[in-house]
Amino acid sequence: MTSTTTDIPLDQIDAADYGGTRKGEQHKSFEQIWDTPQGWRYWSSVSHRVVGKRFLVTGFCFFLIAGFLALLVRTQLIVPENTFLDAETYNQVFTMHGTIMMFLFAIPMLEGFGVYLIPLMIGARDLVFPRLGAFGYYCYLFGGIMVLSSFLFDAAPEGGWFMYVPLSTSEFTPGLSADFWLIGITLAEIASVTAAVEIIAAILCSRAPGMSLTKMPIFMWYLLVTAFMIAVGFPPLIIGSILLESERLLGLPFFDPSLGGDPLLWQHLFWLFGHPEVYIIFLPAAGMVATMLPTFVGKPLFGYGFAVAAVVSMGFLSFGLWAHHMFATGLPIMSLSLFSAASTMVAVPTGVQIFCFIATLAQGKPRLTVPMLFVLGFLFIFVLGGLTGVMLASVPFNWQAHDSYFVVAHLHYVLIGGFVFPMFGALYYWMPHLTGRMLSERIGKWVFWLMFAGFNLAFFMMHLTGLRGMPRRIATYPEGIGWDRLNMLSSIGAYILAAGVALFVWDFVRHFRQGPRAPRNPWGASTLEWLYEPVAPGYNFRAIPEIRSREPLWDQPELTDRPGHDVVGALRACPDHRRETIGSDPVSGEPIQILRLPHPTWTPLISAFGVALGFGATLASLYWLTAVGFAIALAGITAWVWEPSDSGVTRDAGIRVGLRLPVNAVDRRGHLHVSLVGTMLISYALFASLLFGALFLWNVQPEFADRVAEPLMPWTLGAIVGGAAVALLGWLGLRNASRGALRTAALVDGVLVLIALETCAVLVAGLWPVDPWASAFGATGWALGVFVVAHLAVIAWWAAINLLRKLLGAVKPGQALPDLLLMTMCKATGAMTAITAAGFLLVAAS
Repeated sequence: MTSTTTDIPLDQIDAADYGGTRKGEQHKSFEQIWDTPQGWRYWSSVSHRVVGKRFLVTGFCFFLIAGFLALLVRTQLIVPENTFLDAETYNQVFTMHGTIMMFLFAIPMLEGFGVYLIPLMIGARDLVFPRLGAFGYYCYLFGGIMVLSSFLFDAAPEGGWFMYVPLSTSEFTPGLSADFWLIGITLAEIASVTAAVEIIAAILCSRAPGMSLTKMPIFMWYLLVTAFMIAVGFPPLIIGSILLESERLLGLPFFDPSLGGDPLLWQHLFWLFGHPEVYIIFLPAAGMVATMLPTFVGKPLFGYGFAVAAVVSMGFLSFGLWAHHMFATGLPIMSLSLFSAASTMVAVPTGVQIFCFIATLAQGKPRLTVPMLFVLGFLFIFVLGGLTGVMLASVPFNWQAHDSYFVVAHLHYVLIGGFVFPMFGALYYWMPHLTGRMLSERIGKWVFWLMFAGFNLAFFMMHLTGLRGMPRRIATYPEGIGWDRLNMLSSIGAYILAAGVALFVWDFVRHFRQGPRAPRNPWGASTLEWLYEPVAPGYNFRAIPEIRSREPLWDQPELTDRPGHDVVGALRACPDHRRETIGSDPVSGEPIQILRLPHPTWTPLISAFGVALGFGATLASLYWLTAVGFAIALAGITAWVWEPSDSGVTRDAGIRVGLRLPVNAVDRRGHLHVSLVGTMLISYALFASLLFGALFLWNVQPEFADRVAEPLMPWTLGAIVGGAAVALLGWLGLRNASRGALRTAALVDGVLVLIALETCAVLVAGLWPVDPWASAFGATGWALGVFVVAHLAVIAWWAAINLLRKLLGAVKPGQALPDLLLMTMCKATGAMTAITAAGFLLVAAS
């Protein structure tokens, strides 16, 4: 794309060659451009450091709430035949405990660490989509508030954090309790999938010059694989929640066996999400361990390549063992054998990572700081949890231990040992970044030992109660059957664990006044986030340095021999007075463009508020308000994307003389295209989840499919042709826009609007004779049709915006980036349209 014939060291390039701005003026300009808004305008900030802190604080508050609910559970079970909680309240308490821990604490906390640390560790000034991160946070906040507000209406969910069908259907759970769960969690999950897109694009497309994939910090590999897992693993839960809420709200029979449905469909969709989620939680925590461990050993991570291969392998294997949660549901023996083998096989990449950690420890004498203690606690506890996981992978043992407290003990050893202990270590490790001060080492050791001792006392005993036959989710138990003393010890251990958490909270509050100020790189780490003295400036890097090593602060003395603001690098000046960072090649890390980043804006909050209003109004059955909410969201998103395109502009980035980089390049390696590919991956996962549901129901009760196949026949060819036309028009629009033929590209946009809307009409007309209330298969056909129609409507809306911008002269020749994105979505949606129509044709032909 660009080239240079002269390479001159950065420290020899005069300021006059790059903007002609003196150092003092440059610094002032940076501060003004990257300053965080104050007062009520603070909530318009989209900075990754602000949004990351919001995720961390909110997630930790939910953690404390869930911990309090856990203490209520343990208080109820401390003695036999206790009446501290009645059975209904107990069910609500343990359901909300699990729901908050799994959906409102664990995933958002890892997102908070990712949002905050990714730009700092890869040498970027912000995430490539700051507004998307802010939008996701507000969806998460509103969804969490919605779920918690169920207590205010005496409608807290009580069907378990897994919401098994048919218990959670309207017949067995009337009222709004399950609806609070389904609607609130679905709203909160928007934050997870948006974070996945943001993490993928940021890590692949905004690394510092020279930071190839093999030179990335190991934590980035963990987060990148986790983001892809979220993109594929969360859609089944979202689809399952929408289907179940549709059954509760509209009476559609997706899970009604009398009309061709099947309750096991919910379990399949839920655990298609639920088991990868265990590794989605574990992998970032293991990445934190892999980052902290070398720091306190003073040696690089042993077996970096093996660790990366293990992480990628675990990402693939984790999707092949969801049904080991369903060994007791009557699956065929062959299926049990395959899932049992997959469940055992996933221990191999886990063991590779653990051995890499142990080998790193063996390279030197570790410093036993508080973060290091939590790392060692993680190694001890998670290995024990992994051993019991291998036991549960054995089908005969699983049948005996299923739904007993042995499973509860295993789950907490894996999740608390695998995430909570590394999280506390990470909070101590990165606290200087968050507050500029150090937490107390002396108090921190008390926190660790209280948590470590309390945890093992509480949950090791549950293995024994489970082996003695105590089932899960019971509110009380009779005296004298061997569970009394074990339950009392478990409850005492839970109180000790809670005391350790409370001590941490007290230390956190006191450290704002009494904690010592953190120096530059207080732990002697090797990664870029410690280049500056805490707290890092709003722009992260005064100049984005060139990276030649996996441990730059250990191997590149030019970064540590001078103050952070004097480090040489790219984008040392901001002549356009815009927030900017370097865009890199996804593989090599070589700079390919300058990324323009947005300033503070209210559009994410407005859009998230509209979505939350639409979800909340649906919960309250105020459907006119639902329409108002989604109209507000559409207006906010339209204002979000309606902005002048900077593509087609080139500028000197200050990397080396003669090298000019395009701004927001029209390139398939660019962040916008990569992010849209990630978004389409999520859409395909949603689509595949619906297809899975249709195929599952067709296989279970095929006679119901025969009733709805014939009316679909005349419309399948029209839908296939419409999908192909949409894909073709997207390609023609990009081709003409790239050549500068804006009038022709605008004409193509106009035709695309009409074709997309016409294809929508064809699909709806084809489905109209099918009664979705008559059979689950018909309802699934309607769900597939509505899903594709929604994508076609988005294409029509996007094409209309493109057309309007071109007619108003807001697009210049060479600015073809919106057309590249539209073409990508047209191809994906055209494929989904054709697959849906071909699927109907296949059912009819069979």
